[in-house]
Order: sequence, then structure tokens, then C-alpha cells
Amino acid sequence: MKEIKRAITFAGGGPAVGLSIGLLKRLEENPEIKFDVWSSACIGAWLTVAYQQADEGKELEQTIDFFKQLFRPDATYERFPVASCFAPNFLEDMNNLVGYMTNPASYQGLIVPEAIQDAAEFAMGYLTDPKQWNVANFNSFLLNGLMAANPFARFMMGALYQTPTKGMATIYYPDSKFLNDLKFERLYDEGKPAIYHNAYNLTRQRLELFTNRPLQFNLPKMTRETLCACSALPYIETPVKIGGDTYCEGATVDTVNFEDLMRYHPDLDEVWVSRILDLHQIRRPENLYDALNNLVMLFAASTSEDDVRLFKHHIKDKGYDVKVIEVPVAANINYDWNYSNLERSINDGYAAADYTIKQYLKGEYVTLNDVKDASPKSAANAAE
Repeated sequence: MKEIKRAITFAGGGPAVGLSIGLLKRLEENPEIKFDVWSSACIGAWLTVAYQQADEGKELEQTIDFFKQLFRPDATYERFPVASCFAPNFLEDMNNLVGYMTNPASYQGLIVPEAIQDAAEFAMGYLTDPKQWNVANFNSFLLNGLMAANPFARFMMGALYQTPTKGMATIYYPDSKFLNDLKFERLYDEGKPAIYHNAYNLTRQRLELFTNRPLQFNLPKMTRETLCACSALPYIETPVKIGGDTYCEGATVDTVNFEDLMRYHPDLDEVWVSRILDLHQIRRPENLYDALNNLVMLFAASTSEDDVRLFKHHIKDKGYDVKVIEVPVAANINYDWNYSNLERSINDGYAAADYTIKQYLKGEYVTLNDVKDASPKSAANAAE
């Protein structure tokens, strides 16, 4: 009997990573379901590396321990809602600010006579017309009548946005204990599956893959640098330089990392998909923290869903005989980097995987695109 060749793809999705951990937890109960290829993006790449480099027999335990370093206890997170890995480069940011303030070029263009005249006319028009005295026009008055032409405000705006700082946080440091604790050399051990993750090359303007089998596939090898590059989300994380090129998060282009999957592995029989983001997870924002999460996750959720559709179309168009097995995406999680959300996500991911695997073992390949709750009962109802 022909052995089934499988690939598994782990999508990006930040604090929703517990859904993929729950899938791995459930898969460990069926060790006969093995995967020859692991393709991943963003947080999925961190999950893949953490799991594959762990001690044999302790993969799940050590993977959860690793991610607990990124998440925070609920009591700590409540008034400090920042993942532990999102630390700004305080010294470099301060040096950039000092460099900006001591650079004579920073003081050029602060006084623009035409802008001052326009601002004065704008302000006078507002102040002398009571009909304009409402919130919208008042805010416009502050921005355009007082600040836009004010030399001090212009200087401070430049100090905020025009220093060499390129991200709110920096994730890659060559001497980081957090990174060096990952035993990358184990990814190249004999018997390991083919592993890929992606990053977008800003210098050459193209998506690139990195692998633990560079000679076999003629691709660059994955390293701590490429792992950080694959999750360097623009504005949030500083881009990563590798050689002479600058990289940012590849999930912004291919959230599930299907890139070239079938080209390198045309003999795949199955592709399992752990797409951990869904539009139904998005909630009405209550504050700037929620709004920032929505900014990031809205596009990623939509992109990941589109990626799956495009991949299905691609394999159908090219005539590949491969089954795509999707794990339902739970909608009752949030995007908090705290322990309770991690635990809830793992449990929901386990429940979704449990239903999927039971259906799979019965030979029922059901695409559960409409499942919004990962509980076995709701998944079964959706399948019906």
C-alpha cells in the first residue's frame, strides 16, 4: 500500500497560535498521521521551529513552555498589554532621536512662510465664524491652523516619524538568549521533515523561502535571522537585514505559505491547513489596543482565507491529485498575549482538530469554510 505523503501548513496569526498548538496536541494522539513537509509563515514558523527543535518525546510540552515566554500572566498583561517579545530597541531609538536633534539638516524647512500665511487665514476663518465651532472643525483648526505651520510642532513631528527608527519594536538581536535557546542545528538532523518559512525581500521586492534542506531545493537555509525576518511586521517590528537585503514579514503576502509548495513537492497526496485567523474573530474596538489588533488581523484573516481558495484553484487548474484538509478556525478567542487566551486557544484548536481527524479517519474530506465555532458539535452541524 502506497504511503501517504502529507504537508502541513501553519499560517500567521500572532496570539492565535494556540489554535495550531491545539492541532499538534491532537495529532500526537494519532502518530500514524505523519507529515513530510511543514510550511509556515510568521507565528506558524516560530511554532514549527520550536516544535521541531524540541527534545524527542517532549515536543508539545517544550513548545508550550516556549510560547509562554511570549505571552504574559493575565494579572501582568491587564495593565501592560504588550507581548514580551515586542521590546523596543531603547538605546538605538534614543541614539536615533539624539542624532536627529543634533543634525543641522533637521532644522531646515521648519519655517515655511506660505504655510504660515495659509494657517493664519485658516485659523482666522475658523475663529471669526461661529458656525464652524464644532468638534470636527475645532480638531482641524488645531491641526492645520496651529500645528502644521508651527516650527516647534513641525520639529517634534519630524522627531517622532523621521528618525532612522523603523519599527515600534525590534525582534532580532544576534546575542539574544531568547533566540539562542532555540537549537537550530536540530532542524537539520536526519529524519526531520522538509521545513519552510517565508519572508518578503524589500530590497528585491519578492517573496523568498528559507528551508532546512537548502541543497535539495536550492533555497537559502533557515536561520535565527530568517525566523525573525518572517515575522517582522511593518511598523510593529523593525525589518531584518540579511546580507545586503532588508526583509519584513512574509505573511503580508502569503499568510499560509503555499508558495511553491507543489513545485517542490508535486507528489503530495494531502495538504493540511491550520489557518488560525478568521474575520469572525474581529471585535468592535474599545481602545487603541483593540484598534491596532484589528488593523493587523483584519487583513491577515482575509488574506489567509483567500490564500486557501487560491491554492485550491491552483491545484485544480494544474491537475494535482491532492486533498486539502482544513481545520476549522475558532472564533471565540481574542488577540491578547496572555495565558488565558493561550490556554483557551489550545483547547479550541484541540477541539477543532479532534473533529477534523475523526472525519478524516472515516474518509470524509469535508471543507469546513463556514465553521465559526471550533466545538465538535458546531463543526458537525456545519458539515451537515
